[in-house]
Amino acid sequence: MPTTLITNIASLVTNDPSQGDGTPLGLLTDAAVVLDGETIAWVGPAAKAPAADETYDAKGRAAIPGFVDSHSHLVFAGDRTQEFNARMSGRAYSAGGIRTTVAATRAATDAELEANLTHYLREALRQGTTTFETKSGYGLNTEDEARALRIAAAHTDEVTFLGAHIVSPDYAEDPAAYVELVTGEMLEACAPHARWIDVFCEKGAFDGDQARAILTAGKAKGLHPRIHANQLSYGPGVQLAVELDAASADHCTHLTDADVDALANSSTVATLLPGAEFSTRAEWPDARRLLDAGATVALSTDCNPGSSFTSSVPFCIALAVRDMGMTPDEAIWSATAGGAAALRRADVGFIREGARADLALLDAPSHVHLAYRPGVPLVSEVWRRGARVA
Repeated sequence: MPTTLITNIASLVTNDPSQGDGTPLGLLTDAAVVLDGETIAWVGPAAKAPAADETYDAKGRAAIPGFVDSHSHLVFAGDRTQEFNARMSGRAYSAGGIRTTVAATRAATDAELEANLTHYLREALRQGTTTFETKSGYGLNTEDEARALRIAAAHTDEVTFLGAHIVSPDYAEDPAAYVELVTGEMLEACAPHARWIDVFCEKGAFDGDQARAILTAGKAKGLHPRIHANQLSYGPGVQLAVELDAASADHCTHLTDADVDALANSSTVATLLPGAEFSTRAEWPDARRLLDAGATVALSTDCNPGSSFTSSVPFCIALAVRDMGMTPDEAIWSATAGGAAALRRADVGFIREGARADLALLDAPSHVHLAYRPGVPLVSEVWRRGARVA
C-alpha cells in the first residue's frame, strides 16, 4: 500500500499524553497523520508533516482513533421486539429473555448467522468501530456454541466463549450438570476458536462458585477471563473478576465501596454498557465514582437483541456524558483506549507511531460533538488497517 498523509485535521485525539496538550487525550490541533500500510508512521503538526505517496485533505474536521467495542453479542438470530415493547410498557427486565434468542439461533443456518453478524459489523464500521469483541452464548449446547465461535472467529480475533450466558433450557432442572458440560465437553469444543471466556454472574444465571469454576476451567485451557458482573444486583462478580485477573468486569452497575476499590487497585477494566440501561430503564452505572477512585473505564455497546440493540458507540458516548457523570474527554478515551485496555491491546485505540492505522473523521471540528450532537451521524469516513473502508 502507498503511504498516505491525512492533513488539515482541526483536532486530533491521539490518546498519547506525550502529544499536544499533554492530557490523556494527547489532543493536537492543526494536525496530520501518515499511514504506512496497516500502521501509523507519523503523527504531529500539519506544518511539519513529511511527504507521502498520497495526500488526503481532512478539510478542518476532527479525527479520532477507531472505536474499540470490547463487549458485543453478535452471533444470533431473530429479535426480541415483543419483549422490548412489553418492557417499555412496564414489565421488568430479567435474564430469562435470552431463551427466546437461543431458540432462534439454534434454528438458524450457519449462513443466516453469518449474514446477521456481518450486517451488524458493517453497521458498526460506518459508525467508526474498527475493533470489536463478540461472544457466543445463544447456543447453550456444544454444537451451537462451537459453530457460533467458528463464525465469529472468521471476522475478529477477539472472540469470547460465553456458554455460561444462562443455564441452558435443556438443563433447567439440573444447573450443576450444565456447569459440568460448560467446563468439560463444551469447553473442549469451543476453546480452539476463542481467546476469552465469560460468564454471566447474576441472580437467574450463575452464582459466584459456579462462575469461579467456569472461569478457572477456561484459564486452564488458555482462555483469559472476562465477566458480566453486578448488572442487576450487588454480587460477587467484580471481586471474582479481580481475583482471577479478568481483563474486564462488564456492566458494574451495583458496586460496593470494596468493589470500586478492588477495580481501582487492579488491572481489571470496568466496562460500562449504557445501551443496556437505556433499553431496560435500569439504574445508570456511576462512572464518576469509578473514575474518581482511579479505576480504568471502558465504554461499549453490549449490542445484543434483548437488552441493548444498538451498534452505535457514539450513542453510548452521549449517554455516558448525559447520564453517567463522564466528561466528553473521558467518554471518548473510554470508547477507544479504554476498550483497548479491556482487550489488553496496545496496538488499537491510539493514534501514535506503530499503532494500527484505524481512525475516523467526524463532520465536526471536535470530538466533543459526539456528545454535544447526540443522534447525528457525525462519523464521515473510516480507515481500518490503513484502508479507507467507510
